[in-house]
Amino acid sequence: QVQLVESGGGLVQPGGSLRLSCTASGSIFSINTMGWYRQAPGKERDLVATITSGGTTNYADSVKGRFTISIDNAKKTVYLQMNSLKPEDTAVYYCNALVSDSSWYEYDYWGQGTQVTVSS
Repeated sequence: QVQLVESGGGLVQPGGSLRLSCTASGSIFSINTMGWYRQAPGKERDLVATITSGGTTNYADSVKGRFTISIDNAKKTVYLQMNSLKPEDTAVYYCNALVSDSSWYEYDYWGQGTQVTVSS
């Protein structure tokens, strides 16, 4: 089993910044990709950003230029630096990890979510 523990959410004013962290622990042979998704009330869960263990990134158009995803493979931790936050960024942010076991079978794991609220 793999556990993902998120931190860093909270309340911030428009234009402000927050940094989310997510650390993976447990039976991990290899982390392939880690990322962040978000879900606003009444909406589906959407991609925010992903990063491979090799550092290849992918961002939703709505966050390009404002958010930066990074990974520390040694610490099994992914970060999301969020700048120039807007009210429409308000959502529960979920960490995701695609992890392989020793047979290279891939598993998909989710964190419990952390609330980000952008409001004046």
